[in-house]
Amino acid sequence: MHVRNNHAGGAEGRDAAGPRRSTQADRRARTRDALLASAARGLSRYGYANLVLEQVAKDAGYTRGALYHLFKDKQDLTLAVTEWVMDTWWREVGRSVEQESDPVAALLTLARGHAVYCRRDIARVAMALRLEFAGQDHPVGREVERKYQALIDRCAALIDAGREAGSIPDGPPTGAVALAFVGALEGTSIALAGQAPHDEELTARAVAGVLGLSPHTTIRRKAS
Repeated sequence: MHVRNNHAGGAEGRDAAGPRRSTQADRRARTRDALLASAARGLSRYGYANLVLEQVAKDAGYTRGALYHLFKDKQDLTLAVTEWVMDTWWREVGRSVEQESDPVAALLTLARGHAVYCRRDIARVAMALRLEFAGQDHPVGREVERKYQALIDRCAALIDAGREAGSIPDGPPTGAVALAFVGALEGTSIALAGQAPHDEELTARAVAGVLGLSPHTTIRRKAS
């Protein structure tokens, strides 16, 4: 009897260690991620005004009811998309940037990582929304601008650190260089999206030029 009980316990242990049953929370998370990815593609292609929620749900493989169960309306969905895009960007790009102790290496890692990230449609969400809501006082526009400013501020801090270390030459004001850096980063990576590996290398060269660095720097400081 004890042997059979031990056997049963062992089986339960193996089940616990192996694949577990999908819970309601798991299914909800998968549904949410699929809807966010579909909405991100739609926003990138058509913009906020032309985004049709029924089509978002259909493209994700769900009903409109499933979408409204998770998101109140188009604005709620779009705000969630901006947060989701930033979260994915942080996992795929930001973490690698933060691991670099040298400012120039961090900036070039950012450029290369962002170029790779832009091989997918979802990377264009922020730029599309910034253009659509430019000059408007709208919750989506304000949130996108807040995230955009956070990126500029991070780049400015790295540029200042590089100048203090002597690895980035002095020049125009840091704020102007940071704006130009992000402009070159977004413009080049989106224009060359999918043209691997040239998108990664040319984006790094573009931002290196903004920083006043030699193109050879991009070769020596490739992202891992």
